[in-house]
Amino acid sequence: MSLFSRLRFSVYGSALLAASGAVCIGISAEHARALPWQDSPKVVLDQAWQLIDREYVDPTFNRQDWQAVRRELLSRNYGSNEEAYAALRSALRRLDDPYTRFLAPEQFKTLTEQTAGEASGIGIEIIPDSKDSRPRIQAILDNSPASKGDVQVGDRILAIDADSTRELTLDEVRNRLQGKVGSEIDLKLQRGDRIFSVKLTRVQIEIPSVTAELRQHSGRSVGYIQLREFTAHAAREMRTSIRSLDEQGATSYVLDLRGNPGGLLYSSIEIARMWLNNGTIVKTVDRNGKSETINANNSAITNKPLAVLVDQNSASSSEILVGALKDNNRAVVIGRQTFGKALVQSVHTLADGSGLAVTVAHYYTPNGTDLGNRGIQPDVEVRLNQRQQALQRSDPSFLGSNQDPTYGQAIATLEQRTAESTPSPASSPQLSQRPSEIRP
Repeated sequence: MSLFSRLRFSVYGSALLAASGAVCIGISAEHARALPWQDSPKVVLDQAWQLIDREYVDPTFNRQDWQAVRRELLSRNYGSNEEAYAALRSALRRLDDPYTRFLAPEQFKTLTEQTAGEASGIGIEIIPDSKDSRPRIQAILDNSPASKGDVQVGDRILAIDADSTRELTLDEVRNRLQGKVGSEIDLKLQRGDRIFSVKLTRVQIEIPSVTAELRQHSGRSVGYIQLREFTAHAAREMRTSIRSLDEQGATSYVLDLRGNPGGLLYSSIEIARMWLNNGTIVKTVDRNGKSETINANNSAITNKPLAVLVDQNSASSSEILVGALKDNNRAVVIGRQTFGKALVQSVHTLADGSGLAVTVAHYYTPNGTDLGNRGIQPDVEVRLNQRQQALQRSDPSFLGSNQDPTYGQAIATLEQRTAESTPSPASSPQLSQRPSEIRP
């Protein structure tokens, strides 16, 4: 089986390991019964060790004696799962690869739901409040329990089911907002000087990855699309958005990938094919040196001028998409240098519901560029001042607004290019340009 066929069910994780689409590999019942420690945490340790032994991209395991690592792991006695997990994490650190990671059951469940694009909850997005880092509601999903209750953007969450949020991290708050579908949750909210409680019932929610809007600039119709993450639903949402904007009369597009940490491999390839009619999308090389090239397939939805916005948090699958569009001269790239992650992970479910992400290949852009620790350099670099950087971190409405210099530069570049030439149906516009820099 080719690497690409196998990775259809795998992910490109980011520095945050935004990962799902797990490959489920378990120990067979016959094998488990034959083990002297079948009811021990050692089952998970051995399963993880075997996956790395079979798949890890570096067959020297960073010049480690991997057989000795197994003997060491299985020779010890563990008083708890947590103790065994700590030993496994310690063993993985010997690979000197931050992307080959063990995930405890709760971590794995959260990340799987995140990239699957679905989770149980009440339909709100939260960020830390600038006053005291309490969770503040930054968005409410349409047709969600929150949208039907007395909940507004800007409300501060003071307590969840009578437990204060003062000492909770944002991830801990998100975990508490989730729960069994049909269960009730009691939120204590603050809106200005008013403090009140709201009871809501959790439902299964599809979390949108794409937002899109048709905008008018100097008499031109620009389709603005923001892609937050490459989830299982992202390609479908992107296809719908492009077609809708095209029907509304968009003459050019801005694709915003700032802050996008990555996600599912196949999602990034599908989306690249919506913008790129032909050419190479990405090249991969596995542990045996076998290379594979993944190409566009004449299925582009539009060939209209395109600008792509990136920053230092655009990683992994984002970089695959940007690299494909840039190297094929399909888009002009604007913003800051991307994160720089050129490794492919396969994600596996382990016997106790925990997970393991294993680096299985390197990837290269169509021009053969290795992005590791370097990222993609934009065609037009836009530097933000401290105030603008703070706004981009704390206020989601800043992205794509009139106060956003990166978005403003994209509009200016598209207007210039559209004025210079009108794209013909037979070819894509050549939007690449010499690198330049815009400072505030």
